[in-house]
This record gives sequence, structure tokens and C-alpha cells, in this order.
Amino acid sequence: MSDDKQPEQRVVIVGAGMAGVQTAVALRERGWRGAITLLGAESHEPYDRPPLSKAVLLGKADGSALEIDFPALGIDLLLSRHVTRLRPDQHVLETADGPVPYDTLVIATGAEPVTLPGTEAEPGVHVLRTLDDAERLRPVLEGRQEVVVVGAGWIGAEFATAAREAGCPVTVVEAADRPLAGALPAEVAEHMPAWYADSGARLITGARVAAVEAGAVVLEDGQRLRADAVLVGIGARPTTAWLSNSGVELCPDGSVRADERLRTSQPDVYAVGDCASFPSGRYGVRLLVHHWDNALQGPRTVAANIVGEETAGSVYDPVPYFWSEQFGRFVQYAGHHAAADATVWRGDPSGASWSVCWLRDGALVALLAVGRPRDLAQGRRLIQQGARIDPERAADPSVPLKAAVLG
Repeated sequence: MSDDKQPEQRVVIVGAGMAGVQTAVALRERGWRGAITLLGAESHEPYDRPPLSKAVLLGKADGSALEIDFPALGIDLLLSRHVTRLRPDQHVLETADGPVPYDTLVIATGAEPVTLPGTEAEPGVHVLRTLDDAERLRPVLEGRQEVVVVGAGWIGAEFATAAREAGCPVTVVEAADRPLAGALPAEVAEHMPAWYADSGARLITGARVAAVEAGAVVLEDGQRLRADAVLVGIGARPTTAWLSNSGVELCPDGSVRADERLRTSQPDVYAVGDCASFPSGRYGVRLLVHHWDNALQGPRTVAANIVGEETAGSVYDPVPYFWSEQFGRFVQYAGHHAAADATVWRGDPSGASWSVCWLRDGALVALLAVGRPRDLAQGRRLIQQGARIDPERAADPSVPLKAAVLG
């Protein structure tokens, strides 16, 4: 696209979370001179989400607003704008406040929490995704109320950590036989129940919720758990229902089916962040990544393609990365592993710091680091390089990972 046409072109971004905001900023950084409109469904100025389960929830911060001067960047930020429909044949978005035309559209609507059926309007039942969610939960922690957490995934563990720090009695109910069953293999996750016990939280695995009643959670086996408040942390799904009948292809998991340049099946429409899946040439599978780093990195690819840059950055094939702070531990993960990959342990998993490496045909493809940030930093670079690793040297935690690379 020539520069002389840019001022006449309008990029509209749906979603004012990290992915949407970073797309707008990246466009300006790459010299885009056309109009940029950023639509946010919430009434709040755009904010960062990781502090919600930590500082904001514990009352140590009032918010986590992103320090971006939208007017100075020439970004038209429109809040409380709910998009209802996409008409790609007309290049128009339908919103509750009227139609919004676009030349190029970026879908960055993120994901929304999965709820327990029948409990959506139940008093005292919460999810944790937005600033409003965190503010509703803050009095629960301040009052040291008895809490039941449904789901021992990332968000359940982080909330349980904050609740225990605040002095709340906490019980965590997990349908699987271990925490993080959807993310980590049994031989890794089996060491994590001890984290809950050490923090004073009660963990019940292999248990399903039958009902939520006033002051109690009832399990399918009839057990009743006292609960002043319930936090549901059983996953999230892409916020894409509004794309029904739009012609934008969705995957079975509800994500927008983007290509390697984060383009959708409709012309002039891109998708990025938690709502979009993409093909990974590195791993040979389609990935849907619901983590902060993906929302930070993907926008650079979208912006590069919108401005017409033909560079390595115009194809999206990242090494996925995320972190979690739970029960006094800093947990980091980079890459993507499969069940058939070889496992190499670094350190004792019953201890305070250890790592797990996954090798495929000798090459490092993923790494989980608990309290070993240097392993993560080195491992992430080695995954990016496709480095082959000596498993015997890698198994020695005193040997830096980069020193285990085969020549």
C-alpha cells in the first residue's frame, strides 16, 4: 500500500486489551499515517491483566492502566462500544451505537471465562478476567471470607495464592486427578499438590461440582463445602460469537482461523491475541495461546502486514511463553511439547527450584522452569534456534543449558 493512500485508509481494531492496544501502537511505530480507531467494550481505559490476580486483587494497586497517550499517537479510542456484527461485504462493523466503517479490520476481542452452567446469576459466584471482576473480589479477600475455587488451572492457583496471602480459608476443587491437567503431563503436575498443602489451601481432585447453593458448594459425591464466595476458574473461550454469519472462518474451539500472517478468511480482516489461532511452522500444529506474551508479540506481525512490510516479522511463528506466580513460586514455560517428546529433568521436583526440558529428535522444543529463570532465558533462545541438546549434560542442574548444546 503506497504512503500517499494511507491517510485515506482507516484501520479499525475491535478490542482494547493488550493485543488491540499493541496493534494500534505498532502501526504508528511502523509509520502508518492513516486513521486508527480502537473500540473497547469496557468503560475503563485500557489496562494490563496480569496484576489483576495479584496487586489489584490484594488491594495493593487500584488498577493497571497502560501508560499510552492515545491522542498524541492519533489513535481514536472509543470505550463502552459493543460490537454486534461484522459485514465484510460492506466493510462495516455493526455496534450498539451504530455502524463503523473500516478499510482494514483487526479482531482482538480476546477470550471470556467459561462459567459453571446455572451459576451465572448466583450471588457470590465470581470469575476473574476484568478489572471489574477483580474489584468485586477484593472485598472477599479483605473480609477473609471462606472461598471455594473451582478449577486448579493457572487462574485458580493464582487466585488461591492471593486468597491465602490475605488470610482466607481456601478449598480448591478440580475435576481432573491433578492440577494443570490440561497443560502439563502427570509426571510433572503430580508434584504440585504439595504446593497447595504448604500454603494451607485444601485441594480436592477428581471432584465435580453438582450445584452452588447459598453458602455452599455441593459436589457430585454429596460432599458440601462451606463457601462465602466461589471463584470459577475452569478456562476461557475466544470471544467470537459476534462473528456468526460473518464469513470469518472459526475453528472448532471457537478461535478465529488465522493464517501465518494472522490474516482471516475474509479480505482486509486480521485476528490477533487470545481470540485467534495460527499455524506454527515450528511445531507443525495450529496453536491457540491464551497468554500475555502472545498478545504482545502478535500485533507486530499484524502491523507489519498492514503496512506492507515483507520481512521475517510478517510471518508469525513464535516460541510461546507464559509465566505464573503461585504459592511462592515463579513458574515459567516456553515452547510447545507433545506426549511423545523425551523428558529431561533438571533438579529435584520436590525442591524449591527445578526445570523440565522436552526434546524432539534431540532438539529442545519446550521447557518448564520453577524458580530457575536462567534456565528459562537460555532455553527460550535455544528453542528459537532449534538447538540440539546433550540430555546427560542437560540433566545436571549445575550445568548451564547453553553449555549442553551439541556442536
